[in-house]
Amino acid sequence: MLGGGRGAGTRSRALGAAALLAASGVGRAVGQAIDTTPARAPLWIRPAASLVLPGSGQLLARQDRGALYLATELYVLSQFLRLNQVARQDAGRFRELAFDVARRSYSPGVRDTTFEYFEQMEKFSASGAFSLGPGPAFVPEDDPTTYNGAVWLLARRTFWDNPNVPPPLDSPQYLRALQFYLTRAVGPNFLWSWKDASLEQQEFRRAIRRSDDAFRQAQNELGLLLANHIVSAIDALISSRLSAAAGRPAQLSTTLGPRQALLHVRVAFYARRAPVWR
Repeated sequence: MLGGGRGAGTRSRALGAAALLAASGVGRAVGQAIDTTPARAPLWIRPAASLVLPGSGQLLARQDRGALYLATELYVLSQFLRLNQVARQDAGRFRELAFDVARRSYSPGVRDTTFEYFEQMEKFSASGAFSLGPGPAFVPEDDPTTYNGAVWLLARRTFWDNPNVPPPLDSPQYLRALQFYLTRAVGPNFLWSWKDASLEQQEFRRAIRRSDDAFRQAQNELGLLLANHIVSAIDALISSRLSAAAGRPAQLSTTLGPRQALLHVRVAFYARRAPVWR
């Protein structure tokens, strides 16, 4: 009986040791499984990716709406490039008309200047002379239908007591008016005239308007590009924070109600799948 008891105790101790070894092995397996679980990406990764390339943060989270942000980016970018190209082509067109028609008789070389200069070419049919005086004597253009004449008229109205009665040539009033004219009038190298070229001037005006409209629309498209980057980044940031707070994957979606009267915001959380141990 004593021998049998010692045998039973020995068997029970052996079974206990085996159980402890088995438990420790399972514990190591569980520990290894937990240690090999990939670490969660930082919260700023997806928003930063969407800020650089709209939709990339959503695609990293396997959210289908990322394709919509990306498609919007490609479409708006293509529109911006197209409008910018149209604006440049029309800008080249009105410059070509200015050089080849309006300035052909005055300046043999092509000399470009600011856009305000071409705007004045659109409004006035001629620049007028820079000086009407013979030799070294300087006499401003006095025809108010020309650009230089209109500048001299404005100078006289601004600084003279009576724009039709000139003060002495050495008086402060006359000198200030003359300085105003010299700083604003078109010089000898940029004179123009649309005489006998009314059709070309009309085409010049149309080209300026087309260029302005295209540049303005291109700027609007550039604003849409920026908005797409910001909205995509904010979307990815909110979705990432909601997922981190809930401990489960989350998806943020917005839809417009009937007739676009209501804005619905829906946040969906998805249950995390239990790991499968093999």
